[in-house]
Amino acid sequence: MIHYGKQSINQEDIEAVIDVLKSDFLTQGPKVIEFEENLKNYCGAKYSKVVSNATSALHLAYLAIGLKKDDIVWTSANTFVSTANAALYCGAKVKFIDINPKTYNISIDAFREKLVVAKKANQLPYLVVPVHFAGQSCEMSEIWDLSKEFGFKVIEDASHALGGVYKKEKVGSCNYSDMAVFSFHPVKMITTGEGGAIVTNDKILDEKISLFRTHGITKEADKFINKSHGNWYYEQQVLGFNYRMTDIQAALGISQLKRLESFVGRRKEIAEYYLANLKACALPYQHPDCASSWHLFVVKAKNRKEVYKQLLDQGVQTQVHYIPVNSQPFHRSGILENTQQFYEECLSLPIYMDLTNEECMKVIESINNVE
Repeated sequence: MIHYGKQSINQEDIEAVIDVLKSDFLTQGPKVIEFEENLKNYCGAKYSKVVSNATSALHLAYLAIGLKKDDIVWTSANTFVSTANAALYCGAKVKFIDINPKTYNISIDAFREKLVVAKKANQLPYLVVPVHFAGQSCEMSEIWDLSKEFGFKVIEDASHALGGVYKKEKVGSCNYSDMAVFSFHPVKMITTGEGGAIVTNDKILDEKISLFRTHGITKEADKFINKSHGNWYYEQQVLGFNYRMTDIQAALGISQLKRLESFVGRRKEIAEYYLANLKACALPYQHPDCASSWHLFVVKAKNRKEVYKQLLDQGVQTQVHYIPVNSQPFHRSGILENTQQFYEECLSLPIYMDLTNEECMKVIESINNVE
C-alpha cells in the first residue's frame, strides 16, 4: 500500500532519542530549550514554545492573545476541527469564511465583504485565524492590513506550512501576524510523534504561553507575587494546563529539523512530477507570493468517490482534506459555496519524503487510467 503521508525516520533520529533515554532528563529539560531555539532561528521569529500537540498550541495561543467567553473568532472551514475547537475551549463563538477557489485558502474578497457587514452590525471578530492549507500561506499581508483597519488579532494556523515561504520569508516569521502555530504530527513536515509549537515576536505573548503551558505555575523568582519560601518555592498564578513537550520528543524534533529543507525539497520534486504528468484531474494552483511546503498535494476530481475507490483497489491510499468544519453536526452553520464545492471534489495524493519515483508513477498511471 502506498500511503498518502508517512514520517521519515533515520538512524540519527533514533540515536537522538536513545541518547535522551540514557540521560537525566526525560520530560522538560535541555532538549526542549534547544528545540525551541532551533525552531525560532529557522523561522526567523524572536520566541518559540513547543507543546504536546498543535491543538494545545492553538488553545494556548488563543488564551495568550486574550480570547474569552463570547468573543468572536473567524477562520476557514477548510481545516481540521481543532482550529475551531480550541476557540470554543475559551468560550468564544466561531464563524467561518469561504475560501478562494484557486488557492483553497481564505478568500480575501469574501473576507473583506464579511468584515464590512460585521462592522455595521457591531459583530467584528476579536481574532482571525488564517489556515495555510496544504502548506501554502494565506495572503497574510492583505489580512494583516485588514486587521489594522478593523481591529482584530491574527494567529496563523500554520500546521501544514513549516518550511513554506511567503514573500521571501519563512512561514513563522510572524511579519504579518501576532503568532503562528505548527504541528509535528507524523504526516506533517517534521515529526515529534505528537507535538506542536507557537512562534511569535511578542515577548509578553511568549511569557503567557510559557505560564499557561505548565499549570499556570512559575518558578522564576523575579515573577513571584509573594515572597519566596526557599529554593523549592513555586507559584500558581493562573489556571493553566499540562501541555508540555518531553525531551524525548524534542530530541527527535531537533534531529528532524536538520532535515527539513531536504524534506521540503523532495516534496517539491514530487509535486512537480505530479504537475507535469497528471492529466485526469484539476491540479493545485500556487500563488506567486508563496513557496508551499507541500504538506499535501490536493487534486480535484468530479468523480472523486470512484477515483478514491479505484486507487485504493490498486494499492494507493488517498485522503480527503477536509470535511468542512461548518458542516459538522456539532458546528452546523450553513453552507459556504466555494468550500462545499471544493470538498465534493478534493483528493489528497501520496506525498512524503520516502515516496519513490516508481511509486509516484504508479499513482499517476492509476489516476490517469481511472474509468
